[in-house]
Amino acid sequence: MTEFENNVNTEKKQERIDRPFVSPAVIRRLPRYFRYLRELLREGKTRISSGELSARMQVTASQIRQDLNCFGGFGQQGYGYNVSYLYSKISDLLGVSMGLQAIIVGAGDLGRALVRSTMFEKRGLDIVALFDIDPELIGKEFGGVKVYDMRELEEFCQTHPVDMAVLTLPKEKAEEESARLLSLGVEGFWNFTGKELSHLPKSAVVENVHLGDSLMSLNYELCRRKGEKDKKRIKE
Repeated sequence: MTEFENNVNTEKKQERIDRPFVSPAVIRRLPRYFRYLRELLREGKTRISSGELSARMQVTASQIRQDLNCFGGFGQQGYGYNVSYLYSKISDLLGVSMGLQAIIVGAGDLGRALVRSTMFEKRGLDIVALFDIDPELIGKEFGGVKVYDMRELEEFCQTHPVDMAVLTLPKEKAEEESARLLSLGVEGFWNFTGKELSHLPKSAVVENVHLGDSLMSLNYELCRRKGEKDKKRIKE
């Protein structure tokens, strides 16, 4: 490793050390700030008040000020927030500039769709490999990313830094493969399997994605509204 690479790694480690701890509720809202601020930059907006940002995000202005004060005073009273500066700071807080690397485990329909998405690149995450057991997929490339045999997982992780695994494999394999990945030094898991990874220790960072839950929440709201409309018709 060159002296330059050593210096870069040292700076990245220092960024991780200096990262403030805030409540999970605030962290959950930060990606929304990230998205809306990016839209403002595209529109050429240079400054915005908490009130204007509140109207766009449907979050109270006081909540916005409280959230951003967790990381220091980014705004000035009567002057608002510098959009570019705030976007840059939130990007740093969310690790966009950290150069994190990820693999996708499971090169089925969902895995291939994700690797073709620009979502990772926009958020500073580099997908470096896909893994699967299907001989029809191994060796092929999707979105410019090669599919490796699952039997090559240990060797790959020993020679490539992998921060995160995106799990799109069958749910019955989720526990076994996530434990295997953790033993190889992978600490982050974006889990689409539908299986809660409750067996992993607290040292692992897990984000479970249940697409069906989101769909059922939408179903509930649609049914509730239809019920309200039916009540109105009956009264009329």
